[in-house]
Amino acid sequence: MSRYTTTTASDLAEMLEAIGVASLEQLFDEQVPAGVRLGRELDLPPGLPEQDVYAHLRDLAARNTSAEDEISFLGAGMYDHYVPAVIDMLTSRSEFLTPYTPYQPEISQGGLQVMFEYQTAISELTALPVSNASVYEGPSAVASAGYLAKLANGKGRFVVSAGLHPHSRETLATYAHGFGTEIAEVPLRDGITDPEAWAAAIDADTSAVFFAQPNFYGAVEDAAALAAAAKDSPAVVVAQVDPLTLGILKPPGECGVDVAVGEGQSLGNRLDFGGPSFGFFAATEAYLRRMPGRIAGETTDVEGRRGFVLTLQTREQHIRREKATSNICTAQALNALAGVVYLSWLGRRGLVELGELLLQRTHYAREALAALDGVAKLHDQPVVREFALKLDEDLDVARVVDRCQDAGVHPGLALDGNVLLVALTEQRSRADIDRLAEVLAAAVAEQRAGSPVAA
Repeated sequence: MSRYTTTTASDLAEMLEAIGVASLEQLFDEQVPAGVRLGRELDLPPGLPEQDVYAHLRDLAARNTSAEDEISFLGAGMYDHYVPAVIDMLTSRSEFLTPYTPYQPEISQGGLQVMFEYQTAISELTALPVSNASVYEGPSAVASAGYLAKLANGKGRFVVSAGLHPHSRETLATYAHGFGTEIAEVPLRDGITDPEAWAAAIDADTSAVFFAQPNFYGAVEDAAALAAAAKDSPAVVVAQVDPLTLGILKPPGECGVDVAVGEGQSLGNRLDFGGPSFGFFAATEAYLRRMPGRIAGETTDVEGRRGFVLTLQTREQHIRREKATSNICTAQALNALAGVVYLSWLGRRGLVELGELLLQRTHYAREALAALDGVAKLHDQPVVREFALKLDEDLDVARVVDRCQDAGVHPGLALDGNVLLVALTEQRSRADIDRLAEVLAAAVAEQRAGSPVAA
């Protein structure tokens, strides 16, 4: 041990001497401002042997409750869909486990073809002509669409529906602050974006408009009308869409949307503690050169054989930093691969059948739960796979959720205003829905009685 320590110290001394400083502290003092230095040792516990670390991590893992341990109706952007075995089989192949950026196309044909096939699937899904090779996740895709609009028209305002996912609104606000763009939020009315307020908010200085389809509370928006309201302005129309609803809802490209973005987790990616996942990004050809990330294209080699290359690379590692439109990197490509495998496995008809199944089960669940004492629909708009319930004022939605979880059922996400957001996937059967109704009714009765009620 001492031999290696002495050698390392010697090497460090030689390096410090070569750059002309006496110590590591002097190097930091000169290069790192005092205001950002910690000024003390890191507050870390002593190291542990490997077997003790394993035992500690095992104990931490045992405290978790997964979607396989309880009946879960939790959604709000991340969903417990079935992931077929073929996805693990294909994504575990060695050529995909480290999907680094394909700088050398001659040795990256497989990875480039995956990107090309993925782009094709997303373009067909959204009915928009161009797609990039994915971004990190849904909220950053929304924010990147805002930056695209800023670059495209230079205008100073974003108009955002209050039905856009809160995480997306927060991420967009962070980006907008960086390049000095004002955000005007349009409220919901009867569960959907207020059409009059939406139209009134859009003006000649509007850079982009943003809405979700379906919106955060599950309501299906009139996407064509929202897009049409911006047609006489310079605004880029951006829709954040749920990909698994596009088998039964009109795709954004047929509604006048310029840019469609969204969260890809439901396409063959498990929940996995909130990530990683991937975001998708599709647009009209007018915004091809403003899109973030990378676009793979098809070509032929000198012998006329089919091949693939990166045809658009807007990362700062590929082009001059001041010309870059994103710093999107590589690791999410593996998750995007899972997405295109899932879409291929599901197929065109399967996507429609899954959407119809979600529609039917969601309708059954919504009607069953809204019939309970103390529970009502937040709105009466059409829904596909998620819906919001309003609990009576004498109830505490957070306590209701806790009570349901104690009974082995996660009823959904508790929101401000005594609202419960409930999500359905194909893994929730009619028996599961009936169980939720039973447990939710018991939780409501318990609160009102002030004593425990057996579920």
